Amino acid sequence: MYETFELLNALALMSNFVFVPALSYGSQLALGALGITLVFGILRFANFAHGDLMAFGTMVVVLVTYWLQAQGIGIDPLPTALLALPIGIVVAVAASLAIDRTVFRFYRRRRAAPVIFVVASVGVMYVLNGVTRFIIGPDDQRFADGERFLINARDFKEMTGLAEGVTIKLSQGVTVVVAIAVVAALFWFLQRTRTGKAMRAYSDNEDLALLSGINPDRVVAVTWIIAAVLATIAGTLYGLDKSFKPFTYFQLILPMFAAAIVGGIGQPVGAIVGGYIVAFSEVMVTYAYKKALAYLGPGGWEPEGLMQILSTEYKFAVSFIILVIVLLVRPTGIFRGKVIT
Repeated sequence: MYETFELLNALALMSNFVFVPALSYGSQLALGALGITLVFGILRFANFAHGDLMAFGTMVVVLVTYWLQAQGIGIDPLPTALLALPIGIVVAVAASLAIDRTVFRFYRRRRAAPVIFVVASVGVMYVLNGVTRFIIGPDDQRFADGERFLINARDFKEMTGLAEGVTIKLSQGVTVVVAIAVVAALFWFLQRTRTGKAMRAYSDNEDLALLSGINPDRVVAVTWIIAAVLATIAGTLYGLDKSFKPFTYFQLILPMFAAAIVGGIGQPVGAIVGGYIVAFSEVMVTYAYKKALAYLGPGGWEPEGLMQILSTEYKFAVSFIILVIVLLVRPTGIFRGKVIT
């Protein structure tokens, strides 16, 4: 009986600090990686501005949320940001289409090499980052409101009698539910609608798609719209779960690209699987297992060190290591996506 309780305490501890946070973070990465993989699969270049498009769309959500809160408008117990999210999506879509029209279309019409698009996207990345910082500033912005927890540690302890409590934040629950709904809607769109089928055909064979009468401008525009929608939703969910800071979204481009490449860039299913692989890897490698191992060891035993593989400061290094290993061992990823050239 004692050993069972110790095992349950270890599982509760791991759920609190590893499984639940990684599931939420993985959902956010999956949505971000989906935008990257769609742009690469259809437009055939790595868009390094995607992280800062997330930041830009989320910035609009944050500002509208502040305004709604000042007016006393909310949807308690859910966060007010969900009301502001459609406005952020509209502004991000407009910005995305404007960027394509003023920057990427110029090179697309000249059939420039993919590396030219990549360099152009880096320039767009710095411009978006600068605009976002200029408007909202470089500091942390906390905009979450409503109920804080779905399950809190105290109630869990009273309910189970365990020494360790499980805490699930409302933002984590909202993240998982919204991610499931968005992914389901996206796959329905790609598989069932005429535009979605045209996008898949254009991705598979551009020349054959054009001969079939598919409008390339429409496909490109829809791709940017979907990428902006996914970026804003992912960025807002990340900001609700943690906080909004423009530079953090600049850093998120590495784990999102790692997720897209691990799953197979150009493959939407791969982006989702890759998002969870990267998230669980980052969280599990940087977690200190000392207390969990103390529950699992003999009575009274406790490891001397933290039993932590890497410090949390090296979280993004885990994404880089995963990215390098996949590119060396299996460049097409798990689901055999396209190879970055």
